[in-house]
Amino acid sequence: MTRTHGASITAVVLALLFAGGAVTFASAEREEAPAASATPASDSADAGFARDMSVHHQQAVEMSFIVRDRTQDEEVRRLAYDIANTQANQRGMMLGWLDMWGLPKVVSGAEPMAWMGASGHHGASGHGETGDAADPADTALMPGMATKSELERLRKASGKEAEILYLQLMTDHHKGGVHMAQGCVEKCSVVLERNLAQGMVDAQESEITLMTELLRKRGATPRG
Repeated sequence: MTRTHGASITAVVLALLFAGGAVTFASAEREEAPAASATPASDSADAGFARDMSVHHQQAVEMSFIVRDRTQDEEVRRLAYDIANTQANQRGMMLGWLDMWGLPKVVSGAEPMAWMGASGHHGASGHGETGDAADPADTALMPGMATKSELERLRKASGKEAEILYLQLMTDHHKGGVHMAQGCVEKCSVVLERNLAQGMVDAQESEITLMTELLRKRGATPRG
């Protein structure tokens, strides 16, 4: 046997041993993976949060784009850009998870936030919630969300009026979002999703403080 031939055989043997070790290591990793990494059920808190918060985020993005075109104030425009960018990215992540889990993004007949149980429609700002209203058709889908008439008011406002209304609506919106995200922190089983939800709580509570200060500078206060 030549030296070259021997070296080739040795290389093949080492490659096989390495491959075998890699397979064994990968198998061990799968066996040790926590049960929480399994695909969530369609009626789980994980799936419910991903669906509902995606809808909640979409309205925040919409309101932020509206106010961007209704004021020239750089503070408010910068805040609106940050909220739109952050929540659009987070929405994409949550919809991506639903795709990865093979779960529908919309479930016909499902009540929003039902995955939260009795706390689903409590604990958020009183403005923009479902419930009694002068026009039953003009109610928000979830706590904190703006109604159709409030969105229309924002579209028609401009300047300082638009800034104040946006900051008030977004403060309500964030309070509702924080309430829902805290529900996921408590109920979701997927670690990445719980971490995202906790990040939402921290960021939106900080933005509520900022928006309260921006309202104060404009001689106004949050609505609730």
